[in-house]
Amino acid sequence: MSTPSPPTPPNRARRWRAAAVGALVAAACAVAFWLGSPPPPAPEPEPEPVGPPWFAETELDFTHRNGDEAEQFTILESLGGGVALLDFDGDGLLDVFLTGGGTFDGPDKLQLKGRPCTLFKNLGNFRFEDATARAGLDKVEWWYTHGAAVADYDRDGWPDLLVTGYGRIALFHNEPDGKGGRTFADATAALGLKDDSWATSAGWGDLDGDGFPELYVCHYCDWSPANNPHCGGVARTDVRRDICPPEKFKPLVHALFKNDAGKAFRNVSAAHGFTAKGNGLGVLLIDINDDAKPDVYVANDATNNFLFVNRNGRLEEKGLSAGVAVDDNGRPNGSMGVDGADFDRSGRPALWVTNFQTELHALYRNDGNERFGFASKDAGLGNLSRALVGFGTAFLDADNDGWEDLVAAHGHVLQFPPHDAPVRQRLLFLRNQSDNGRRVFRDLGRAAGPYFQKPALGRGLAVGDLDNDGWPDLVVSHTNTPAVVLRNAVKSHAPAQWLGVRLIGRANRDAVGSTLTLETSAGRLTRFAKGGGSYLSANDPRILFGLGTAGTPTRLTVKWSWGGTQSWDNLEPGAYYELREGEEKARRVSASR
Repeated sequence: MSTPSPPTPPNRARRWRAAAVGALVAAACAVAFWLGSPPPPAPEPEPEPVGPPWFAETELDFTHRNGDEAEQFTILESLGGGVALLDFDGDGLLDVFLTGGGTFDGPDKLQLKGRPCTLFKNLGNFRFEDATARAGLDKVEWWYTHGAAVADYDRDGWPDLLVTGYGRIALFHNEPDGKGGRTFADATAALGLKDDSWATSAGWGDLDGDGFPELYVCHYCDWSPANNPHCGGVARTDVRRDICPPEKFKPLVHALFKNDAGKAFRNVSAAHGFTAKGNGLGVLLIDINDDAKPDVYVANDATNNFLFVNRNGRLEEKGLSAGVAVDDNGRPNGSMGVDGADFDRSGRPALWVTNFQTELHALYRNDGNERFGFASKDAGLGNLSRALVGFGTAFLDADNDGWEDLVAAHGHVLQFPPHDAPVRQRLLFLRNQSDNGRRVFRDLGRAAGPYFQKPALGRGLAVGDLDNDGWPDLVVSHTNTPAVVLRNAVKSHAPAQWLGVRLIGRANRDAVGSTLTLETSAGRLTRFAKGGGSYLSANDPRILFGLGTAGTPTRLTVKWSWGGTQSWDNLEPGAYYELREGEEKARRVSASR
């Protein structure tokens, strides 16, 4: 989420010279952008496909607030809030949790106050009811919140909820309310889970093989109310003040918390050699090298991205040598959102990162042997507008054709962006399609639905099947405007088969890092059990396979994280199944609601 510093005196030739030097030297290249070098011209838009909209919009009665009405122009205001999807009460429907953000108060207008977070119970048929009080979250003394992450940290079979923000995180344990329902109880202090840094995205996964998920928490920079410098406008002499870039601050050390059998947490960052080198905004836990262990990929803002390869529980940072720390010009980007998927059916997960204005969103193709290639241009992503600032994002097979598409939320961080870039920007849906034998992504444009033409300050985004019909839906959080639910409507005009899976490790052990391979009559599909992902958000943990109109499943094989391999034959399409480690029979559980 890099934001440029004010320009030096406006000498056009000087700016272009800086940009030329920057193409050769990473540091100078960054300086050239901060001085206001104009982006390359946008390509001509391709003809938009026609047809019924793919998604229909439902607005939620909730808005994340950032406190910009205080006119303090703090970098804190630029991050926004996230979305978590979880079935907190076990009724089979995904509920929606949204973080509230905060405001500024006090005589200097820099005293932070949190705004309430909200939990919406899913009533079915895309109706939602505020269940914050029912779940015990109305009594929480909220701080300035950003993100959320979900996992069963104590292996009792129920999803627990972590909330991040400025100066604090909190872990809420899912437990019986004594009335036949469920409630959340703040277990942070009892578990020794202390984090008073600036926490953004977080992700869960069993990194040491004991079955209990560890917690990775991204930390951003050392901004504080006492360290809130004055920054002028960018490339505009009429702007007195705007948001400062992250380069005005120092990165913070990220946190890794060891889970001691669900009874306590210990910060083990130092033991893994963590240093203050990344302004952390997004994190993904996924097995990138097929060794059945979850690795950790981190999207950092204006600093190199991290790739921690899991060496039997020891994290080894390999971002640069793997080719995923910087872009194709060798420079770090302003990275925010992150996800991973087998977009080209190589059997390996590529890594995907949303970036800042003038930068390409980065698609890193997985070439095997812990090596990646920068594939954005080859995959058609060089045609995206360079004015976009990307945040929440995800792979999803929206039309169930067996190829995973991309969706990304956008919105600027500056109140007065350079080069006439819009502050409010639209959500993009990028369809995965064939182009002379290679896979490329094309903007679906207006066919995605009316919402995709509405500019907003998009931030958090989560993907989940909210009505259990096998077609993935979306929830998007905006800054200072209501969050929305986007119902997948593709099946009404493009029917296809699908198969859904929920992995349950032995004795409820964590399954993040597992790999699923589905053999079908139309080819092989590979999916991954992931922790974290997107931006400040948590997706549906279930895994969907789109089968198109011709695919018939034959064998599904799961390579369990830290475990063995197990297969199930001839699962019927059009249903969800629970696959329990060590059990031969798959349990059919779905019913569209």
